[in-house]
Amino acid sequence: MFKIFKYILVLFILSGCVLKQPNLSQSATILLKTPSMKFYDKGFITQYDSYTQVQIFSAGTLVLNLEIYEDKICTSTFKCQSLKAFNSQNLDSSYEDNFIKKLFNKTAKRTVFRDRKNKILIKISKD
Repeated sequence: MFKIFKYILVLFILSGCVLKQPNLSQSATILLKTPSMKFYDKGFITQYDSYTQVQIFSAGTLVLNLEIYEDKICTSTFKCQSLKAFNSQNLDSSYEDNFIKKLFNKTAKRTVFRDRKNKILIKISKD
């Protein structure tokens, strides 16, 4: 009986250590220039089943970490918030809720979004 318990415990511990595997991970040069955010450096765009992660590094240090879900966005600088609230705070409230997720999930090698009226420029150059 003790052997069975020991095997179940080992199996439980090992299965708990399995990390989420990304569906796609790409390095990219990312420019995010809005009235409230200014980032331009190398980073990674990683797509998982349930969210997209965008990381921007400067001199090897993580300066921005976005986890973009279907209904919310989480960053390293503030707690999770709805996509609508993120758009209102960092982009413009007129954008559709999943705008930022669609932008980072594009398969194009180079993506440029420019909104002169709201002073927003987003460029993504995937390596």
